[in-house]
Amino acid sequence: MPGPDPSRRNERSRRAVLTAALDLLAETGYSDLTIEAIAARAGVGKQTIYRWWRGKGAVILDALVDAAAVAGDVVLPDTGDLGADLRTVIRGTVAEFADPRLSATTRALTIETLADDELAEQVRDRLLRPQLDAVRLRLRAGRRAGQVRDDVDLDQVIELLFGPIYHRWLLRTGPLTDAYADGVVKLTLAAIAPVTASRQ
Repeated sequence: MPGPDPSRRNERSRRAVLTAALDLLAETGYSDLTIEAIAARAGVGKQTIYRWWRGKGAVILDALVDAAAVAGDVVLPDTGDLGADLRTVIRGTVAEFADPRLSATTRALTIETLADDELAEQVRDRLLRPQLDAVRLRLRAGRRAGQVRDDVDLDQVIELLFGPIYHRWLLRTGPLTDAYADGVVKLTLAAIAPVTASRQ
């Protein structure tokens, strides 16, 4: 009779660690989160966590990526109204940053990336890129529909949309509201709209 499958045991342990990390994060906040506490809650040895992850930042990143995977692929709405669709996305981003618990986690992870280039690369590629790629696809659809100029750099458009949100959130220069999100979208649309005869 075959013995237990080690890969299944490892996957159970991995998921227990990620679940414990998110639960403790909600209970204690990022600054008080420790590998020891995660290991105890997950019922694994501390050495098991360090064998799979470099530190708590990497654990939280994997937990967030897993949670995003459960939610499904990032797909933006395409109602035919580019402005309405972008407002939906940017309002959602503002809501996440305005949520104290989510904001604290994101801010702590951002701080960790400043001193850890490898973690920063993983956050960019695994957490941010799928969202930004979805926005890029929606902008391409807008271009095909004649709502975005052909000469516009779509990567710069994405930065026009998200840059002000990150700046206001990171430096706490003002409140993050739906009105602010709508204003960012309005300015961006004005910058990328095709030039009409009246604007020439």
